[in-house]
Amino acid sequence: MSANWPERISAFSRSPSQFLCSTTSDIFLAEVLHELRDDRASDHIKVLLLSPLLEHPTLLCPSVSVGEETALELMSVFAQCSPKSLPLRCHLLLALTSVLLCSCCVSSHTSASQDFLDLLLQMAQDTNDAQAGAALHPLRTTACDCLRELEACLPGLLSQRLELLSTLRQQENSRLHQAYTGLHALALRNAVYLLTQQKGSGAGDLKGALGSNEGFVWGEGSDSAHPNSESHSDLALFSPLTLGPMGKVPSLQTGQDCKELRSLLSSLLEESYLLTSLSQAALLRRLVEVLAMVPAVSPTIFRAQLLRLLGTCKVCLLHTTLLMKAAFTDSLFSAEDEAFLLKRLVGLSQHPLLSTPEKLFYMDCILHFPENRPISSSDESLPVLLTPRLAAALVPTVFNDSVSMLARLNLLSLVYLEEGEEDREGQGGRGLAYLYDHLTSLLHIVENQASREMVVTFFRASFLFLLHFCHVERYSEDLSQRLCDLYLRRTRLAPHLINLADRTQDRLEESGWAVALLRALQRTITEAPLSQLTLQDLRWHLRILARVAEEGEVLQKATLNFLLCVITSSSSALCVSGDWRLGNGVLGVCRRLLLHPSLDSLLTPLADLLQHLTCHYGETDIQDHARLYYTLLTTLSQEKLAGVLAQRGTERGRQAKVRSLSAIMGETEELTSGLTVHQTERPLLRLVKHEPDDCKPDHKPDSEPACETESSPGQGGIEEYRAQFQSSSFASEITLQYHLTHTGVHDPHFDKLFSIRLHFDLTDSHYEEVSDISVPCLFRTRKPPTVTLRLKPKQPYHTTLRASAIFTTEDGLSWHSPLADLNVAFPEVFLPLLTPLGWAREKKQRVFEGIWGEICSGQSEGDLTNAATSLFCDQLEDSAVGELVEKHFQRYLVSDLDKGRCKVLFFLPPQSHVLLKVITEEDAIQVHIATDNWKLLPYVNSYLEDITKESHSTQQVNGDV
Repeated sequence: MSANWPERISAFSRSPSQFLCSTTSDIFLAEVLHELRDDRASDHIKVLLLSPLLEHPTLLCPSVSVGEETALELMSVFAQCSPKSLPLRCHLLLALTSVLLCSCCVSSHTSASQDFLDLLLQMAQDTNDAQAGAALHPLRTTACDCLRELEACLPGLLSQRLELLSTLRQQENSRLHQAYTGLHALALRNAVYLLTQQKGSGAGDLKGALGSNEGFVWGEGSDSAHPNSESHSDLALFSPLTLGPMGKVPSLQTGQDCKELRSLLSSLLEESYLLTSLSQAALLRRLVEVLAMVPAVSPTIFRAQLLRLLGTCKVCLLHTTLLMKAAFTDSLFSAEDEAFLLKRLVGLSQHPLLSTPEKLFYMDCILHFPENRPISSSDESLPVLLTPRLAAALVPTVFNDSVSMLARLNLLSLVYLEEGEEDREGQGGRGLAYLYDHLTSLLHIVENQASREMVVTFFRASFLFLLHFCHVERYSEDLSQRLCDLYLRRTRLAPHLINLADRTQDRLEESGWAVALLRALQRTITEAPLSQLTLQDLRWHLRILARVAEEGEVLQKATLNFLLCVITSSSSALCVSGDWRLGNGVLGVCRRLLLHPSLDSLLTPLADLLQHLTCHYGETDIQDHARLYYTLLTTLSQEKLAGVLAQRGTERGRQAKVRSLSAIMGETEELTSGLTVHQTERPLLRLVKHEPDDCKPDHKPDSEPACETESSPGQGGIEEYRAQFQSSSFASEITLQYHLTHTGVHDPHFDKLFSIRLHFDLTDSHYEEVSDISVPCLFRTRKPPTVTLRLKPKQPYHTTLRASAIFTTEDGLSWHSPLADLNVAFPEVFLPLLTPLGWAREKKQRVFEGIWGEICSGQSEGDLTNAATSLFCDQLEDSAVGELVEKHFQRYLVSDLDKGRCKVLFFLPPQSHVLLKVITEEDAIQVHIATDNWKLLPYVNSYLEDITKESHSTQQVNGDV
């Protein structure tokens, strides 16, 4: 069976939901665990089998109980693994960590999680591989990683093991020293934070925590030093603390007596240079947070590390230095340190050997530089020490890549913003002039057929420039004119110009630059010579004019005159060509003109334009739309016209859906209510299971005489029975009956319901789609109607259906109401043995024995590769067994209960069988089970447990009476 595991695991990884359509998560998990226990499977296959538990643990282990059972199975596999199977053992530790965390076993303090933590600590205590040897070094590395993951997901779990973690860190001399250091720092940070959340905690509590080595802190119900039951649910534990003057950090008041903590921090800092850059950054971040929460320890403890950090070329360490500066400001950094750090950031932002992402990061650090004495707390504010002279090294050039150029432009714009036009002859004025010259250089490049990237960069640069200097009229007006000239040369830039106008209008609402640009573009288009106009240019002109028509401040006579000249000109080939796209472009402009505030002054020329399109345009669709617009223009008032054509959605009507023409009819409350399907506040209907009096199958009873000639089992038994399977409709449906009734909520408005439509949605893929059911009416005072629900299984499992109903009340209103979910239990899938008419009981017994023999012997002529047998035992008296058989097995009996024995056969559509041989001996019952679908065994076992428990309850009640 393991031969196809790679394909199955690959299919599961591609789409878990699609894979589980053909099985269930319980069955798939059972198969995986069974294969992991198989000694014949190779380590490679077992590692592959663990990938679903690593990638989708919550899907396979959705509850604490399932997670704990799975963890116990994995720990059993781990214990049986050969010591040489290191990859498998490492992956088992990772899988155990994922399962226990994602199924909430650790937070629920289960025994499996306790055993797993003890196992991890036991492996971690073998420092320097003194006991197991260097061969198990990777296993110890994985154990440390698992402990760190557990502490990160359940902060404070190891807060009473700080002394042990400190000892292990000091003893470890191999490269694993880094893992122990990271684990110790994380546990220390979480332990200090938990102490800050407890009232009255002080130096004694901190000293006790640093020297503790008692157990694990499980949160609620723990006898730990952290009795706060909400400690593990504190979101601050899972995210970095807000450091800096503007942030709030919880503090632990310890007085001046913190020698143990100061000694521990010094030890960690002295060893930090042995770690990799990323590990150093993580360690320093944890220690900064600890120091910020314990004010009694001076931040000067970091002073020895500061020289190394200020000169580092590692991004992660420099970022940590900035975080340190934000936390401690002038308590740790002098004014000289601050100036040096800022100059270093400026130098790194334009260093030729650094990559673009690194330069962008350093420029962003300048924008968010943590000053010793900050003046502003805004998102982006330049430090006071960043003067125009210092920032001159970052002036943008056309040789920069696009993103760096835009970042430099934004930075320099902020630098020159305050000095701009107030000092035209000074540094600010020259800087602003340089930025505008840079922008015009980009414009000249775009004019000369630049690449798409350069075009986008230019318009983004224009937007940034306007965002900061739109108030400088000298530059903003000149830019508008240059953009108009650029458009005439390259009309394909129309979408970029429209986008620039839209974004500028959104961000600078008080500025009129966007409207001025649109007005200038309108003037540029309408005054251009028509002899030079091409159809391609006209297509872009129409998009610009449509956008201009959305502005009520811009007069539209020039636009209409331009369109009339283009459409009605004798030399124009537009109407003759009948181009559908151009026609729609013209109609788009007309539509917006119909909504313009100055429509009264545009009435005559607009009507002439629409009439000309109706009569002369060479495309029928355009003629029809033009005729519609002409009719609306000449028959509706301006207010009504706006109601018909008004657009919903985004501001200024851009990119929105158009309302239906039904808006021509005046909306009233009655009309709106009648056309709306209303939602009930609570469920009003319910489906109650109905058990019909006659539950027997629709074939002749066994007492009828046989009509066939005796034949051997091989000739007239199984073959004739299985021949029925050739018909696709044979026993393919399960019929369930319900009463449709009102719920307990009594509302006279819903006493009489009509035209009820019941809809059912599947919650899994085990059944075919269920058809809607119609019920003519439901009256509260009458007998409830019976609803017949037909289900067609793909696989014979239990399921849940989500139900809802749409109905009409006496006042003609339509309502939608949800119904309670319908649970189809596993026994409801059972059908009796369906045989041809006239079969005697002896022949049915031969079919039973034939199927039983095939399952037990494994010699199947059909597809019984999934066959399996099982045994169920329980204590029941003889009388209770008779009642159990009569109540639960009567419809499915193949032979009557005789001398404490009977045979039962369940048929489960589409083609599965469950066979039972019930045998009673003294005060016990044995149920021998055989099935051609082994996946049904867990459900059969649960079913037998339920009915025997019911029998026990009946016996107890009878005994009490």
